Amino acid sequence: MNDLSALLQNNPVFSILGEDDRKLMIQQARRHTYSKDETVILYGNVWPYIFLVGEGKVEALKESSDGRSLHVACFGKGELFWGLAFFHEDAPMPVTLEAREKSVLYLWARDTVLPIFLRNGQVSWEISRLMADRMQHASDLVEGLAFHPVAGRLARLLLDHFETAGDASISRYLTLDEMAARIGSTREMVCRALYSFSDKKLIEVTRTEFVLTDHEGLAQLSKGV
Repeated sequence: MNDLSALLQNNPVFSILGEDDRKLMIQQARRHTYSKDETVILYGNVWPYIFLVGEGKVEALKESSDGRSLHVACFGKGELFWGLAFFHEDAPMPVTLEAREKSVLYLWARDTVLPIFLRNGQVSWEISRLMADRMQHASDLVEGLAFHPVAGRLARLLLDHFETAGDASISRYLTLDEMAARIGSTREMVCRALYSFSDKKLIEVTRTEFVLTDHEGLAQLSKGV
């Protein structure tokens, strides 16, 4: 559990705990390993747990009645998340959680850690700050869906990936369905937009990668210009 000890010490919520309470958190943690694309918990289930990502990535997805998915958030190593029932008894999960790659999660049930949280008042403050950040992310997501067309949202997604990679080419590791889930659209609309970008010489589309050919043009499109 040395890895968990380091994660707790580096996490803003848990770093304020005293040594005895951190040791207690380590003793009470339940370690779970998930395979790539394995479901952690389904939308609508009651799940009174809080978790810390030890390895890998966990994606939160919102699903529509017609089977479409919207990527809401992604949590990586050292990040914290919780089921709604951790704070509100019997409240159902508002999203489905899935492992995007092989992942390790450390879980704590509400009843086991609530006494620790209650005697460490600053934990509540740090969780409130984290919730505020998540609310801002949700606001930005809703704003993008409401006010930016599909082409603009896809252009922003591609630019984010080019900037993260620090290169003019990126591999096509996201499927059309996954790209659609990240921008709140369908695979058909994503496919059309990609080839529209290609026709306009903004990007080159190959079987294995996207190549950025007109950064300024793609940036203008991402802003709805």
